[in-house]
Amino acid sequence: MDWSEKGWRSAFRIELRAQAIGLASRGWPVLPGTFPANSGWAGRSGADAEGPLPVHSDWQQRLGTNPDQVASWWSGRPYSLLVATGQVVGAVEVDAGLGRSAAVALRSVGMPVPIVATPDGRWYFLTRGDQEFDGELAAHPGIHLHGSGSWIPMPPSTFPQGVVHWRVAPQVCGWQLPAVELVQEALYAGLHERPDVAILAVTE
Repeated sequence: MDWSEKGWRSAFRIELRAQAIGLASRGWPVLPGTFPANSGWAGRSGADAEGPLPVHSDWQQRLGTNPDQVASWWSGRPYSLLVATGQVVGAVEVDAGLGRSAAVALRSVGMPVPIVATPDGRWYFLTRGDQEFDGELAAHPGIHLHGSGSWIPMPPSTFPQGVVHWRVAPQVCGWQLPAVELVQEALYAGLHERPDVAILAVTE
């Protein structure tokens, strides 16, 4: 597919801008990221990565929640939509296999959480910001907790393999982000193949 095609860029830019404004209006700190193009990741000089990077090197000073400012960022190019993690939003990144198992555990007790999936097989469980893991999960090589100084891609950003999408949209959860402990217990369940794990008590 020709990622530089004018019609594609225009359609995705409009959708990305709408989604960015929507997240910013809820206080989520959004920022523009690089996007796939014919010669690699476009939007930032020298960018070379398997996923989007912030367009601006000083991105932490440019985080946006003002809808007008955010709209201006997506006025000309189909930048990826990134959300900075830390104060407002946190995220737990896992592979698709563990992600599915943890999602089953959460669904089995009627406690879904927002989940983003990338086309290269990574799942992000969104949580409240600035929280930490403990014990086994903190040292697990396949689990990464995104906090201050990091970011995650958001739908409908594009990768060379396809489009970032919601596995569980935040509307399903009333836009409420869970404590990291809830996701942690679900991941324990997934790692130990215990989908019936009792995580109902971990709600705060």
